[in-house]
Amino acid sequence: MPSWRPRRSLALAGALALAASAACAAAAPLAYVTSEKAGVGVIDLDTMTLAQTFPVGADGPRGLSLNADGTRLLVANKNTNDLAVIDTASGKVVKRVKIGKNPEYVRVHNGYAYVTYEPGEDGGPSGAKAGSQAADKSDGKPQAHAETHAETHANAKGSGKGGADDDDNKLPAEIAIVDMKNWQVVRSVTSGHETEGIEFSRGGEQMLVTNEGDDTVSVYHARTGAPVRTIKLAPGGRPRGIRLSPDGKYYVVTLESLSKFVVIDAHTFDVVKTLDTKLGPYGVAFGPDGNRLFVAASRDKTVQVFDGHSFEHVADVPVGQRCWHFSFTPDGSKLMVACGRSDAVYVLDAKSYQPLKQIGDLPLAWGIVTYPHSDGSIESNGAPAH
Repeated sequence: MPSWRPRRSLALAGALALAASAACAAAAPLAYVTSEKAGVGVIDLDTMTLAQTFPVGADGPRGLSLNADGTRLLVANKNTNDLAVIDTASGKVVKRVKIGKNPEYVRVHNGYAYVTYEPGEDGGPSGAKAGSQAADKSDGKPQAHAETHAETHANAKGSGKGGADDDDNKLPAEIAIVDMKNWQVVRSVTSGHETEGIEFSRGGEQMLVTNEGDDTVSVYHARTGAPVRTIKLAPGGRPRGIRLSPDGKYYVVTLESLSKFVVIDAHTFDVVKTLDTKLGPYGVAFGPDGNRLFVAASRDKTVQVFDGHSFEHVADVPVGQRCWHFSFTPDGSKLMVACGRSDAVYVLDAKSYQPLKQIGDLPLAWGIVTYPHSDGSIESNGAPAH
């Protein structure tokens, strides 16, 4: 074969790769917002307008997370009990992964999607391998286990959400671990009651989850689901949001019912500070430079700003109703707050905290993430998805 042909093929391949890279670079940055009544809103961050809506509609989408290159958006759907995998280029659902009852929070990390759900009496996800806590001895990846959730908890009574007095009578929440190579649930990890936020340690070895119904934070080995320890917090606090500090030294956990957040030493897991917030704190995140901590005090219609090192109170920023989650834009210049009862995303200047815009037509907005990846109450650019 003449020698010029493979060289020309290589040159052509290189040119195509550069063209694809340039096209990606030229694409407008986007925010994805789950709307429990309308689907997933796509916001063009250059124009700050709602560009389109992905129609997962009646599925009741809530938690969401993106893969590393932004080509797949993963959405937890409460009405269909599954995880929808959406091709972000077309807006089409290309895969549905059965999870179990009431899937809510989604976090992508190191090639796996972690999805919280509340299985009830009808068992966990189809094909899930629940209850196994043994570490894999070969490659450290989550391994299958023959025991199902229904068998593990065959004698448990009750299901669904209820008051604090019936927590002992219902099944605990679980975290389904989904392998993003084949979209299979490879393990379900039993957690506490009403598991809410998920965070990972700086090196990614440990997974921490907040258990609203138990007033605890559970610590697991991220790949195997093996329990490491349980951190007990103030009774009646109902922990929800959790975020690791950019320097990896502390976890910050919001206590919704006590209107406080706690600072937990990332090495000893001791609570080192407890600070007051306005009513009903949920979403929490550090700003891109780590100098500010932001807390969504949803019942007081406020985003609060604290010093990211001393945790002293800095400012209060009025927003809408039921604002649970927020994200910075990829350039760090703006803060976007999803406000469910206002059916809108509030856009703020990230430094002056002045309101810039409201983006409507997002009924019961729940969560928000961006591509390129940025810091927020759901995803953290300090520990990016893979």
